[in-house]
Amino acid sequence: MANKESRLHWTDGNQIALLHNGGDFFPALCKAIDQAQTQVHLETYIFSMDDTARRVLAHLAQACARGIKVRVVIDGFGSNEHVQEISRQLAEMGAHYRVYRPEPRGVSNVRFNLRRLRRLHRKTAVVDDAVAFVGGINILDDYVDVPDDGTGPQPRFDFAVQLQGPIVDDIAKAQRALWLRMAWRRRDDWATFYERLRNWSAWRQARIKQPQPRFSPGMKAALLLRDNILHRQSIENVYLTTMAGAQSDILIANAYFFPGRRLRKALVAAAARGVRVRLLLQGHSEYAMQYRASRYMYCKLLDSRIELYEYMASYLHAKVAVMDSCAMVGSSNLDPFSLLLAREANVYIKDPDFALSLKEALEAEIQSNARQVTEASLQRRGWLGRMMDSFSYFMLRVGVALTGKSSEY
Repeated sequence: MANKESRLHWTDGNQIALLHNGGDFFPALCKAIDQAQTQVHLETYIFSMDDTARRVLAHLAQACARGIKVRVVIDGFGSNEHVQEISRQLAEMGAHYRVYRPEPRGVSNVRFNLRRLRRLHRKTAVVDDAVAFVGGINILDDYVDVPDDGTGPQPRFDFAVQLQGPIVDDIAKAQRALWLRMAWRRRDDWATFYERLRNWSAWRQARIKQPQPRFSPGMKAALLLRDNILHRQSIENVYLTTMAGAQSDILIANAYFFPGRRLRKALVAAAARGVRVRLLLQGHSEYAMQYRASRYMYCKLLDSRIELYEYMASYLHAKVAVMDSCAMVGSSNLDPFSLLLAREANVYIKDPDFALSLKEALEAEIQSNARQVTEASLQRRGWLGRMMDSFSYFMLRVGVALTGKSSEY
């Protein structure tokens, strides 16, 4: 496993700030858009039309009015509800936009097709090739459709990172690669494509720019991508390598926790050698089947001396981990959708101070807003609850088999 981690493209001298929830993320993103000098490139799974999303659109419109080149990529399924209105507004402001795998209309919409499961789930933004954002936060207000226990709604629990330094080039390169790949698939845009081929040399010269600044002290980090071509298991392999080397602590917060055999074995093996393994998972069911399938595994995890906590304040949407002095922040859940099908982007950070700040944020939430899962609490589910958990687990396993990738999971 170690040799797989060594093949990562590590960059050093990065400046990385942890952004907690949309309350940190959206002001930072909008500020960066307002300060843009040349271009803004945004990718997201869900682009809603709530107040927060409209605010982001307003900042993008202002950037277009200043002559900034704005590119937006949204997923056709995640943003399906508002895709036509978002497309209309982006077109009117003069932004360039593309929809990743648009959902079919009419009769075709009810047909099962494995390709429809291959989604753009990553959330990235790059401004002027100088500042980048990566995380799990969609363009969606923290308070939309969250549970309310009578004391008032609480925001979704999520994280992103703001990055400067050499790693920004890797994020921008990944965005450009997807943008060009989508252009190749467009049948109404061949003229632009051929024009770009004719002017390739001039375009290449325009891309040459000054190297990214290196901050001192700076952080060592790598961009992890998951796709169905070159990076099929990159994120999972890094998790496995880091878990195998962990000596003292593994703390994972994951919204949709349904790991494959390799990840489960790695967690159990770490706990068996004395590593403290803690999982912070959903306490409120956003999607019932995934939530119940995850609960089906609780007994075996507890038997392996793994601590389980359920987040009760609101929906947990985070996809982060701290493993000793290493940290992971990004869009990838530990479930079949993220690990086998979707395009994802995580940032893997080797920095003790950053890892400690993320760990403290997670522990604060565990202390204040989570309940520990015990064998006694599982017994109180009753026979009907246990049957529903078992059925949900079975159905998700069937779903994995239908993808043709059960051997990988």
